[in-house]
Formats: sequence, structure tokens, C-alpha cells
Amino acid sequence: MIASLALILLAQLLGEALARGAGVPVPGPVIGMGLMFAFLLLRDSARFGLPRYLPKPLTDGTLETTARGLLMNLSLLFVPAGVGVVGRLDLLRAQGAKLALVLVVSTALSLLVTVLVFRAVAALVERRKPDGES
Repeated sequence: MIASLALILLAQLLGEALARGAGVPVPGPVIGMGLMFAFLLLRDSARFGLPRYLPKPLTDGTLETTARGLLMNLSLLFVPAGVGVVGRLDLLRAQGAKLALVLVVSTALSLLVTVLVFRAVAALVERRKPDGES
């Protein structure tokens, strides 16, 4: 479990270092998640033969168990953010209506863009189908 947790935290640290060092506008944890995904692809690929060289905790399912345990307790990580919001209720009271408006508009725009992208991809897929397929 320690090796698995260390690998998860190392991926996040490397992602954060890459994001800050390269100055890319992508959050470090997102880059770290991509690095972890790449590691898992390499680990599980028989082509590279990586599993026999990796330590046992990284190939016996312990990594997945550790990640599942973190995800099951993810809500605990939102407690500091909630405390921060409660600590700044004056700001929330002053800017609450604007924040609510921004949240509603950004959610609606996200849904609209998702629908438009889905329809465009569906049209592309439909166009590429041979005539005989349905």
C-alpha cells in the first residue's frame, strides 16, 4: 500500500512540477492523472514486459485497491474547502448573486457545447458508415 500511495502522489507531484515548470495552462493534477494513466498502460502492456520488472505491490492489484480506498474517502478532502467558504461568508454574501449567475451560465454553456459536440460527432460517424449498415 505504501508503494502504491507513493506512486499516486509521485504522479501528482510530477504533474504539478511539469505544469509549473513548463507554464502550461493545465492543472498539475490533471497532468499527473495522465502520467498515471500512461504508467498503467505500460504496466499492463505485455509488449513491453514491464510487469515482471516492477515491484510486486504495483502489479498485484494493490495500486487499484489503494486508489479505490482514496476515492471512497474523497469527500473528506472537501472539508477544508467547505471551511474556507464558511470562513469567507462575508464575501459570499456580497458576491453570492454574481457567483450563482456565473455557475448557472457556465453550466448551461457546458451542456450546450456538449450537445453540439455530440451531434457533430454523431453526424460524422453516420456519414462514415457504409450504405448497407444501420
